[in-house]
Parts: sequence; C-alpha cells; structure tokens
Amino acid sequence: MEKVAIIGAGAFGTALAAVLGKKGHEVSLWSFDEKAAGQINKERTNEVFLPGVTLPENVTAFTGLEKTMEGAGYMILATPSLFTVNTMKQLLTYPAILEGEVKIATIAKGFLPGKNGPQLIIDALENYLPGSYKGNLVYISGPSHAEEVGRGKITGLISASLNPGNSILFRELLASETIKIYSSLDVVGVQTCAAIKNVVAIAFGILDAMKEQDVQYVGDNTESLLFAAGLNEIQTLGKALGSTHPETFTSIAGVGDLDVTCRSVYGRNRRFGREIILKNIIGKYRDMGDLISHIQDIPYLPEGVFAARYAHDLIQKHNLKLPLISNVYRILNKEADQDIMKTLFTF
Repeated sequence: MEKVAIIGAGAFGTALAAVLGKKGHEVSLWSFDEKAAGQINKERTNEVFLPGVTLPENVTAFTGLEKTMEGAGYMILATPSLFTVNTMKQLLTYPAILEGEVKIATIAKGFLPGKNGPQLIIDALENYLPGSYKGNLVYISGPSHAEEVGRGKITGLISASLNPGNSILFRELLASETIKIYSSLDVVGVQTCAAIKNVVAIAFGILDAMKEQDVQYVGDNTESLLFAAGLNEIQTLGKALGSTHPETFTSIAGVGDLDVTCRSVYGRNRRFGREIILKNIIGKYRDMGDLISHIQDIPYLPEGVFAARYAHDLIQKHNLKLPLISNVYRILNKEADQDIMKTLFTF
C-alpha cells in the first residue's frame, strides 16, 4: 500500500481520499480550514465540502503542508485552479519534490495566466517544478462529480500523461470496484476538455433556466444543438492548442465530462448559468473583471467564469471562430444584447 498526499480537502479531494482510504492506502489530506480538518479527524466526515460521506480511519487531515507531505510517494493536487500555482510554490521546499521523488498528479481544471498568455495547468506547474518533472506530471479528469465518487457510484476517469508509466501508476493507484480509469497520452486534449466544458455548462444552465420558464422556442432540440456546438468548439480549441488524439473528444474526457457537467444537478457552472436567468446573479457587476474580483461573493466557485475569460484570449491569439464560447464571454462581460438567448445562439 502507498502513502498518498492529497492537497486540498474540497469536495473532490475528500472524495478521492475516501476512495484511496477504502483501498487501504494511507492518505494525508491537507485542508486550509482548521475546523474542517478537525471534523475529518474526529468525526470522519467533511460536512462543509462533502456532507454525508464517511472517511476511513486511514485518512488523516492536516493544516500544514509539510506534515501532509511527510513520507508520501504520491501527491494529488486537488485545489481549485485559482490556487494551484501558489500552493505548488509552497511545496517546492519539500526535499522529496526538489529531488523528483514524489509522483505528482493534479485534478485542477481551467487555465492559468502565463508570460505569453493563458496556459494549461500542467504547463504552469512545469514552470515551477524541478526539470525532472517535465513530461512526467499526470492529469486526472473525467465525468466525476465528487458527491457521487465519494458515495461509491461507478465513475470513469482518465489518467493523462506524456509519460505512459506514470499514467499507469496513477491508474493503478485509483482503480477500484467503482472507479474505472483509463490511460491517455493526450494531455493537452484532456485538459482542454476539462476547462472548456465548464464554459459550455454555463450556457447550458442559461438554457435550462429558460426551458424551466417555458420559453416557447426552447426545448430538447435546443439543448442538443447547444451540446453539439459546445463539443465542436472544445475540439477546435483543443486542436489549436496541440491536442494529439481526435478520439479524446469523443471519450469520457470529452463528451462524457461535458454531458455530466451540463446535465447534473451537482454542476456548479450549470447552477451559475441558471442563476444568471433566475437570480440575475451577474446583474450588479460592471463587467467580467468586476465579477471575477468579487467572485468570493458567490457561495460556490464557478470555474467556468475564469475559463471563459482565458478562452476568449486564446480565441483571439489563435484567430479562431468559436461563437458559443465567445457569446458566453460576452454575456459575462455585460456585452450581450438584452435578449440573452438571442446572444447565446448567435452562431
């Protein structure tokens, strides 16, 4: 059995801790919240981020990164993309990371700012980690809401890495009766799917709210139109960024993850899209910049907001025509026509 450090005790980090703990691995779970860490250790549950899931005794929560990493051979970065690089910077003093001894994977979704524009998560991490990690990091993704992973619902994941050996190591680490995990070499394609599906899910939430309000021209056909258009734009952007395998976009990394993110009641980005219509959640913000600077006002983190901003930059950089993604950006940036549905379906 292995010692695994999970950096981030949010919903998905906690769910993975439950899965690995049940397999018999020793799991150290880092939490920035002392109350959550105390509850995990005393009550075996994380009611703030993943209520109703019981954690095995071999899962221990810590509030210090050094203690969390002690003796770990594997590390999974499970912080939101917004905090991923800053968290990694704090980990760089850990000797086993400096020496390249720890196998590292991340589940963060989205893009991060770079010197030459937005960059994918793995690229950003490689800029800070020792050179021995270049090409060896693993990206884990797939249609996997934490609420169901933690409760043992059968789930499919992708373990993507340019190093097939490391992809297999994490595949074997996480595979269980309920986790079906597959290897991929298409790190760019899998990351693009994981980031942009959240943008499409915002659009889907807008559409879902309109359908709920019984708008006469919105129906099942409309949902399928939006879904197909979104998948097509994800693939177009993925190709531009350097995706190597077309089948990535028809796999669980692409169509699978997009489907669950758009349709599941657990989806934060779908919820955000719904609340644009039902609660006018973006009404008080001047533009996207103002929205992002006050994102903490929202009681959940819709990462598709950040992805839409960075995707807009990438669309311009690569001279692409991706109207659905661009229209979500326009809506969030308060550039849209008053008829949001008209703006959304201008493609």
